[in-house]
Amino acid sequence: MSFFEKVVLIIGASSGIGASTAIEFTKEGAKVVIVGRKEDKLQIVATECKKNGQDPLVIKADISIDDDVTRIVQETIDKYGKIDILVNNAGIVRFASILKGNLMNVFDEIINTNLRGIMKVTTLVAPYIIKTKGNIVNISSVAGQVVPKNPLMTSYAISKAGLDIFTKATAVELAPHGVRVNAISPGPVYTDILNNADVTVDEGALKSFDQIKTALNRVSTPEEVANMIMYLSGDKSIGVTGSNFVLDNGALLT
Repeated sequence: MSFFEKVVLIIGASSGIGASTAIEFTKEGAKVVIVGRKEDKLQIVATECKKNGQDPLVIKADISIDDDVTRIVQETIDKYGKIDILVNNAGIVRFASILKGNLMNVFDEIINTNLRGIMKVTTLVAPYIIKTKGNIVNISSVAGQVVPKNPLMTSYAISKAGLDIFTKATAVELAPHGVRVNAISPGPVYTDILNNADVTVDEGALKSFDQIKTALNRVSTPEEVANMIMYLSGDKSIGVTGSNFVLDNGALLT
């Protein structure tokens, strides 16, 4: 599974899964591009990558903004001239429901990042991925496969269900060009996504991933998801496309 000299574009790499993915790829000699909205966190990730002998390209950007997406792709091509692997990890959580009266505003915000933004990135990157016969890995969630038990999670669940369909549709469209497209649906993973959501006590929303019941009675680390991303990006999974790998410690079983 050598990724030496491969160019890996990681969207949503400032922390959590994306950060761990960047670090793991640099251990294998890949050239990584790390994209996120918080430059201070991106620099921390860049420092860890440098310890592995690779100086990543750092791009502060917001994929909900079309011009930022265009800039991400252009800066990557200007720097490296190609893209071998695209990891669409960007995602936000916000809490809203019909009866709270804030559903539509929150829905638009979530969709613009979790689905539309990823669709935009993929659209612009696809021609370069075709040239390298590379592959795409989308980070979804088990939330996209079940009816939300908490209505405050409705918009997030819809965004991930949409991403699952987009993954399969993209796999069908790009397969004739030798490009593989897959998704990973984690269950609870120790990241700062809830902190970034500014959860308040009175919302009655999920406060900690430890609240989620799993059959294995554990929560995954970001590194576990990063390892799955690398497996799907490598030649050992050369026959896998249009699949959605669940990595949830059995959360869907409970």
